[in-house]
Amino acid sequence: MTKLQLLAIPIIIGIATAMFLAFYSESENDSKSLTLSRLIENGSPVLGDLNAQITILEWGDYQCTFCYKFHRDTLNVIIDDYIKTGKAKLVFRDFPLNGPDSSLAAEASYCADEQEKYWQYHNELYRNWEGERTGWITRESLDRFATTIDLNLDEFNKCLDSHKYQNTVNINYEFGKDIGIDATPSFLVFNDHKIIKIRGNQPLEVFLKSFDEL
Repeated sequence: MTKLQLLAIPIIIGIATAMFLAFYSESENDSKSLTLSRLIENGSPVLGDLNAQITILEWGDYQCTFCYKFHRDTLNVIIDDYIKTGKAKLVFRDFPLNGPDSSLAAEASYCADEQEKYWQYHNELYRNWEGERTGWITRESLDRFATTIDLNLDEFNKCLDSHKYQNTVNINYEFGKDIGIDATPSFLVFNDHKIIKIRGNQPLEVFLKSFDEL
């Protein structure tokens, strides 16, 4: 090895450390290089401190039974103990496995975001959950949820009727499939060096162990 090559080693290591180079693997022969920006692109507004060391990326469906149970039973503890304390931040990306109604609800959440109420609308959807493919997501119910959180209904309906965010929802779904997401909820919990995948509505202890590991 030449002297020039030896001098280059610490430079290369420094660059690699500064960059976000995490390897998410479904198998030893199937790994992808993912950046923070690529993982959260087209997702929800960040919930929590933008500089939090740990990112929780949730892939969900508004009709999904186990997504609802996660939000009912587990998420509030994570918010109180990790997100509000600046240890972690949360991003939600749509993975509408349950068909057009789930996609429409996801579009509605982005329309609410135009009025800076994404998370309020997101929570309202899960608060009014009534099962998978039972017909509870309608234009009327989506308007009702918008009214509950004091959205400007005219602006909300203009956005939703135009399907302004349909492509965003579709991109989320396709990207999720590309990186091996195949169920909801699924989570990628990561820092600058490592990604941990959690599949399904696992007990709180599974999340806490992942946070500790990171």
